[in-house]
Amino acid sequence: MSTLPPSRTLAPRFCGETACNKWAPLCEESIVGGNDLLGAAAWAVHFVDREYATRQGLHSAMPINDPRPLRGWRFVLLNIVIGLGHVLVLSNVPGYAVVVPSAAGDLQGVTPSFAVWAATDHMIGVALGFALARRQTARFGDYRVLVSAYVLYAAMSFACGESETILIFVGSRILLGVAGGVILPVGQSLLLNEYPKRLITFGFGLWGILNVLPFMLGIFIAGWYAEHLGWRYMFYSNIPVSLLVASAVGSLLCGRGYRRRFPRFDIVGFFLLATILFGTQTIFNQGNDFDWFHSPILVGALLVVLVALPCFVIWELGERHPVIDVRLFGQRNYAIATISSMAGFYVIMGSLAVFASQLQLLLGYSPSLAGGVFLSMLFLYVLSAGVAHELCRGFDVRLICSLNFFVFAVALTWMGLFDKIASFDEIAWPMTFFGFSFAVFFAPLARLAMDGLQDWQLTRAAEDFALLRIVAGGFGVALQGVVLFQRTAYHALDLSDHFGGRRFAELDLMTPLSDRLQGSGFTPAMATGQLGRLLRQEATLLALNDVFLLGAVVFVGLAAFVWLARSPRRPNATFTQELNQLRAEELMERI
Repeated sequence: MSTLPPSRTLAPRFCGETACNKWAPLCEESIVGGNDLLGAAAWAVHFVDREYATRQGLHSAMPINDPRPLRGWRFVLLNIVIGLGHVLVLSNVPGYAVVVPSAAGDLQGVTPSFAVWAATDHMIGVALGFALARRQTARFGDYRVLVSAYVLYAAMSFACGESETILIFVGSRILLGVAGGVILPVGQSLLLNEYPKRLITFGFGLWGILNVLPFMLGIFIAGWYAEHLGWRYMFYSNIPVSLLVASAVGSLLCGRGYRRRFPRFDIVGFFLLATILFGTQTIFNQGNDFDWFHSPILVGALLVVLVALPCFVIWELGERHPVIDVRLFGQRNYAIATISSMAGFYVIMGSLAVFASQLQLLLGYSPSLAGGVFLSMLFLYVLSAGVAHELCRGFDVRLICSLNFFVFAVALTWMGLFDKIASFDEIAWPMTFFGFSFAVFFAPLARLAMDGLQDWQLTRAAEDFALLRIVAGGFGVALQGVVLFQRTAYHALDLSDHFGGRRFAELDLMTPLSDRLQGSGFTPAMATGQLGRLLRQEATLLALNDVFLLGAVVFVGLAAFVWLARSPRRPNATFTQELNQLRAEELMERI
């Protein structure tokens, strides 16, 4: 006690020290909202001594009484509002894909490839929000951070809706993603802490459904907005819902004390991570439009990424509280599960984002009808989502992952073999089986990743696992678009050579078809233009098939790759250990 100032005796357990216990009730009463004058003085002591504790390297914590969890109608209302907010945030991640053509035309007439920037950079923002959430909740308390994040989400939704240029819109989408990335883990943690033990498994099951369901519903809702109200209403509708959730959570939990901590934040690692992610995403986003590394801007971005990446790895290896714990990749099962999750989500997000746009640009679907295609994923999803976790308990998760990857490959191959403009019914069938695999995708990989980890590693491992998967999804949206662009040009040239007589002189179908069009009243220029549009349409369809077939090849490779993991152990876990694993698993399953 000799190193502590005199006032420390009025603040027992401020830094883990033992002090005069008779002041403890007054301190605790003040922290949970009492009005006792002496308690208020003790409250002030905590703040007076905070700077001292920081200089001494001590971890300050405000002693509190654990608040009673909500019950009755308050508990039900908290579930409803946080669940609603969770669905809202997750729906905005994939939902934007279906409004890309509409947004591109309204943002000063940019091409759809420019409008895609707002989708990919939004996902990078979500990933960075994950990295910030833990620090903010430790400093300010979970419900305060959650309420503030929802208010920021509403403000950025308004900014997105009012944007007139692509640069302002992309910047607003990034900040919207950061707010959403904070909301997702904090909302889950806050709500699950309210569940009694007898209902905790129900809570995890409900949360598992809420993690994936918005992926299908979000695209449909966004498409409906784009067709009937305008794409900007996708963002305007976020504002009242976000403020409603913030108000309800703030009212239900107002006055709760919390244990304030001042954990070290890896600001250098966070800056390097943001530099790497945005630099890499910028290269992927703008490569097609600015001729890749013939652009000095993209060359500069590449050099920055190449310098920052090794610096980031070296720094994180020596950091006690890293923003991403790269040491976890020393666990073989965690590394294999994370790589599989990233590669799989790269294909899923990339393929479906490209598909959502091409349903409108290529097949002529309206935005709401294009969103309706994704609703077909719900049929088998509802059946499989409920049993996915139970399957992981009874079978080797490597076998489940491998079989599920094969189903993904079959569904993508099915979608990649269309050689004509398909009807809604023909597309809906493979999408239905895709929904089945999508529901089973998360749980076995999360279970495999947790194998061999200690209890104290689970939360950090889950956060990094989800963060890296979200980043891979953002990369997939951009790179699968690159595949579509490059293969369209290839197929257009190939079809021109094949049917234009340049490959086989006796097979010249273009000249007779042009003559027939001119005989029907077309001018030569009109006939040539019509043939060009027909070739581009067929070339784009074949390129879209290549996107799906490439994804199928990736999943076949993952089906074999997952067997490199060790056979998961099944120790007899206590209730607390099982609860920690379930929490980590639900966090890993977040999109």
